[in-house]
Amino acid sequence: MEEKIMVKAVNPVLSGFYPDPSICRAGKDFYMVNSSFAYFPGVPIFHSRDLAHWEQAGNILDRQELLPLDGSEISEGIYAPTIRYNNGTYYMITTNVSHGGNFIVTAEKPEGPWSGPYYLGEEAKGIDPSLFFDTDGKCYYTGTRPNPEGVRYNGDWEIWIQELDLKQMKLTGESMAIWKGALKDVIWPEGPHIYKIGDYYYLLHAEGGTGPEHSISVARSRNLFQWFEGCPRNPVFTHRNLGMDYPVIYAGHGDLVDDGNGNWYIIMLASRPCKRHSSMGRESFLAEVEWENGWPVINPGIGKLCKSMEIPLEEYRFANEISHHDHLHFYDNKLDDRLLGIHTRNEEQYSLKARKGFLRLFTRKEKIEDKTNTSYLGIRQKDYCFEVRTGLEFTPANNESAGLVYYQNHENHLRMEIKKKGSSNMFYVVEHIKGISNIISGTEIGKGMAEIILRAENQKASVYIKTEGEQKLAAENINLLPYTTEEAGGFVGCTAGMYASSNGENSSNYADFAWLSYDAV
Repeated sequence: MEEKIMVKAVNPVLSGFYPDPSICRAGKDFYMVNSSFAYFPGVPIFHSRDLAHWEQAGNILDRQELLPLDGSEISEGIYAPTIRYNNGTYYMITTNVSHGGNFIVTAEKPEGPWSGPYYLGEEAKGIDPSLFFDTDGKCYYTGTRPNPEGVRYNGDWEIWIQELDLKQMKLTGESMAIWKGALKDVIWPEGPHIYKIGDYYYLLHAEGGTGPEHSISVARSRNLFQWFEGCPRNPVFTHRNLGMDYPVIYAGHGDLVDDGNGNWYIIMLASRPCKRHSSMGRESFLAEVEWENGWPVINPGIGKLCKSMEIPLEEYRFANEISHHDHLHFYDNKLDDRLLGIHTRNEEQYSLKARKGFLRLFTRKEKIEDKTNTSYLGIRQKDYCFEVRTGLEFTPANNESAGLVYYQNHENHLRMEIKKKGSSNMFYVVEHIKGISNIISGTEIGKGMAEIILRAENQKASVYIKTEGEQKLAAENINLLPYTTEEAGGFVGCTAGMYASSNGENSSNYADFAWLSYDAV
C-alpha cells in the first residue's frame, strides 16, 4: 500500500506579531500577508508550498509613497490587509487608518515591485476591505463600516458590498449591507471575506472584538446583493469558552484557502498568553476545514486550534524560512526584510555604507518616547523565553544615548542604553511605563565594543552588559508585564531592536552596530 505524502505544520505557523492573516493560492504557491500598523515597511508577505514552512518574500508597502505614517500611534496605520490572485495579477487591499483610508496595490509577482496606491476615497467607508473575483470576471469590494443609521453602541457596524471597476480602480454602482453579524447586538463584525463555493457565495467574518470574545462566523447566499443567511452553528469557531488560562486565546479573523486537491484550510489569528498577558500580540495559526451540509466545520472532532497538524502536501523547505532564530549582520547594502522602523526606515536614520559590516544609526533629536520616526530598527518577539543580543561601538557626548530597546509602544518600553556621565561611560536600564521613565540601574562600563544582552523568561528579564571582555549583570527580575497588550493597550506585539538618539539636541554623532540576534531559549 502506497504511503500517503504528509507534512507536519506546527502552530502558530507564523510566531510573533503577525496578526490579521490573509491568504491566497496561485497554482502550487501560497501567499500570506499580515497587518503591520505603524511599523515600516508594511504588510509582510510570506510564501509557502506546503502551508507548514514559510519564507518572507518581502514587504508589500516598502516605499514611502505607499505608507505615509507621520504622527501615528504604533497601533494605527495599516489594518487587516487582504491578498488575492486573479488572472495573473496579485492584489493587496488594506486600510491606512492614519492617512488616506482604503487602497489597493497590484503586482505581477508577489515579491514586487508593487504598484502605487489606488485610493478608493470617501465611497469606501470603514475598514477591513477585501476583494472577491466572481466567475463572470467582475470584482467586488466588501468591508465593514459604522451603522449608517447611527451607531447605537461601540461596535455597531455592518458588512457591505459594492462592485469595483478594475480598470478605473473605483467603486461603481450601489453599495448594500449584506450582513450584521451572527449574534444579537453583535459588536465589530469585521474582517469579511467572500468566496464562491458550489452554488453559494460564502461570507466569512469575525465578530465579538479582537480580544477575549473574538470569534469566526459564516453566512451564505445564492446572490451577492441580498441579505445573507447565517450558519445555524454560528459562531463556527471561537476560543472564548476556554477561559483566559487556555494556552491559546483570542482566536478569530480567518481566511479560507484550498490546496487545489479538494482540501480546505483556514488561517486565523490567535494569541499565546503568559501569566494571562500577551507580549507577542496576535499570531497566525492554521486549521483544517471540512464541509458538512453546505457549511464549513473547522478542525472537525476537535473544535479548537491544534499544536500541530498533518497536511497532505509534500514538504517544501526554504533556505531562509521563518524560524525562532534571527541573526542579522550588516554586510549587505540593503536592510533585512525582518527589520522594522517606526513610521519610516530611511537613510536619515541609518547607513549601511559608512562603515563596512556595520549598521550606523544616527543620534537624531527624535526619542523613542516620542510618537515619531526615531532611529530604531527592531525584530519581532516570537517566544516567552528568548535572548536578544546586539553589539555596538558608541562614543556618547552630552545627552546622547544608544543601545537596545524592548518596545511595545512609545509610552511603554524598556531601554538599555549607553550614555556619558562626566568622563565615564554608563550603561542604564530604564523602564518607561505609561509615559514615565524610571532608572532601574546604572553601571559604569569600559570603552570600545559593547555587547548588550536581554534574557527573558516567562515575563521576567535580566540585562547584561559586556565591555573589554568583562560581562556584568546590570539588572535582573525585571517585570515585563507592563509591555503587554493587556497592560499597554493597542494591537501590536513587542519588538526588540537597536536605538540611538541625541534626546532633543543637535548632533552629528552615531552608533555603529555590528549585529542583532534573537534566539528562543
